[in-house]
Parts: sequence; C-alpha cells; structure tokens
Amino acid sequence: MKILVAGATGSIGLHVMNAAIDKGHQPVALVRNRRKVKLLPHKADVFYGDVSMPETLTGVTKDIDAVIFTLGSDGQGRIGARAIDYGGVRNILRMFKDTHIRIALMTTIGVTERLSTWNQHTEVHDWKRRAERLVRASGHPYTIVRPGWFDYNHDDERRIIMLQGDRRHTGTPEDGVVSRTQIAHVLVSALTNDAAKNKTFELVAERGKVQEDLTPLFADLLADNPQKNDGVLDMDNMSLGEEPDCLIRELKQFSEHVKSI
Repeated sequence: MKILVAGATGSIGLHVMNAAIDKGHQPVALVRNRRKVKLLPHKADVFYGDVSMPETLTGVTKDIDAVIFTLGSDGQGRIGARAIDYGGVRNILRMFKDTHIRIALMTTIGVTERLSTWNQHTEVHDWKRRAERLVRASGHPYTIVRPGWFDYNHDDERRIIMLQGDRRHTGTPEDGVVSRTQIAHVLVSALTNDAAKNKTFELVAERGKVQEDLTPLFADLLADNPQKNDGVLDMDNMSLGEEPDCLIRELKQFSEHVKSI
C-alpha cells in the first residue's frame, strides 16, 4: 500500500515509517518542517505540506491507498489542539472525500475524560475525540487506536492488550503503558486486517511476550455502532447537541457526503 503518514517526523510517526517499510509498504511522509526530513528513513518519499493549512495539501491524494494519523499539537494549548489534533484530520479527510482509502487514527487513552485540569485547560482530549468522530463519519474503513503512555513499559511488558470503553482515567501511567514500536506496529497492521475494520480501542502492554498475530486480538473487539458518534462502549459525556454549531455542521457535511455517494 502507498500510505500517507501525517505526523511522520514525530516520535510515533518515525516508527510508523519504519514499520510500514518493514512490512513492504510505500510510506509517504507528510512533512511541514523541511529540517526534520533528515530524521526520516533513507530515501523516504516526502510530501511537503502543513495539515493546518489545507491549501498546502493540494495533490496529496495522488495514488494514496491509506492514511495513518499520528498528529500531536505538542503543548500548543487549545489553539494547537483545534488546529492540528482536529483540524489536521479534518483537512486531510476533506482532501480524500472522493477517494477510497483506509484510515488508522491514533488518539490517546483517556480521550473521553473531560474533567481533568489538563483537559479543561487545553481541551486536547475533546479535540482528539472530535477528530475520531469525523473519521467515523467519513465513510472510509478505519481503525482508531488509543495508546497508553509511550515507552513506560518494562522490558518484560510486551503482551499487547486491546481494551474498549476508555475507563482508565487516572491521567498517569497506571492507565496503561506501551512501547512506541508496538503502537506503530498495530497502526500499520490494522490497515490490512479486516478484523480491525471500524473498531476503536485502547492499546496497552502487560507482562508477557508479544503476540506475532494480531488478528485474534482485533477479532475479539466490538465494531463501532454506525448510528453513533463515539466508540462502541464509550461513555456518553459529550453530547452532539451541546457541541458548537460549526462543529456540528462539519460533522454533518461528512455524513451527508457519504450518503450522496
């Protein structure tokens, strides 16, 4: 597959690029900062653009089979969360509205937790959750992965666990830990595994050996309800009726476009 990687020079995106190459895919790094190109694998394909500026993404759809989102606003607060965590996903999805693609979106464990001081200040969870909703409404086959704390796992914690319902809300590594390499492996693997289609889950690692075959793990998960906005077992604590009108319109635009095809 030819895979566009949004967030390719980030700490997860770099692992995704390598994992995709290892699996025989052709990843295309979407890069804003040209100075970071040197971080990418040797001879990696690059598309220069800024996810927050849709005019820079013209032509990005050429021959792309799938998109992996590993975007992060990196402490830029509410403005960055809206522009990148949400806006970046929205802008790329718009570019592919008439093109059939497979999507893997990375958000975060605890994304449905809204009352913490951190989320109240940054709204990062809320904006990532809204991005999830856009992906579900887009009509594209997708997998949404909510990883635990990156690289907080011990060497013997390699057994992959996939959870649903997002009930771990301590805001600490107690919610779950997982390595960056394993996150990348799951994101890339999901693109070609039918058992992962239209599923949302939290990803952590516990004590034990890594599983070579992820199909049984994907197969044990419940698929999202196409009539709802959130993950299949998520708590209903962000009502669509209470969302800003502009966001409701954007969500409806995706849904209505799918119905018109």
